[in-house]
Amino acid sequence: MRHLLPKPIERIALRIAHRLRHYWRRIAKPQLHAITVLVRDERGRVLFIRHSYGPPGWALPGGGIVGNEPPAEAARREIREELGLTLPDLDLLDTFTETVSGAPQTAHVFVARADGDPTPDGREVVEARFFAPDAVPGPISALTRRRLDALRKPRG
Repeated sequence: MRHLLPKPIERIALRIAHRLRHYWRRIAKPQLHAITVLVRDERGRVLFIRHSYGPPGWALPGGGIVGNEPPAEAARREIREELGLTLPDLDLLDTFTETVSGAPQTAHVFVARADGDPTPDGREVVEARFFAPDAVPGPISALTRRRLDALRKPRG
């Protein structure tokens, strides 16, 4: 059904679905599996996005893992669908156990290089821009801050 609706109608549907999903997670507390990708450009800046739903402000691209999909495949799929980018080099940066909307979540955080300029899909993602990790305008969530902090940790 996706992409059969005009973009403005789909954005409204996504806002409603986001609220319903939030309440369902608080009640059912399902185990969630997600990915986040810290997409960097040649200057070391990180790609941030604005969703058509959820809290206002900048966030990192990512999404849910579908079924038994390997996390790296989920990362590539989400970035391709929402931003039109392919990720030839994708490295696992960290894995977090956290709580999202009252439900437990395992989040796999990847780092990758952009293979071009992002093209937001206009449905889920309405804007995408690169920022220095310490120069993102406006407030960012604690989960986003945690993922950015993982970039600063020594890797070995």
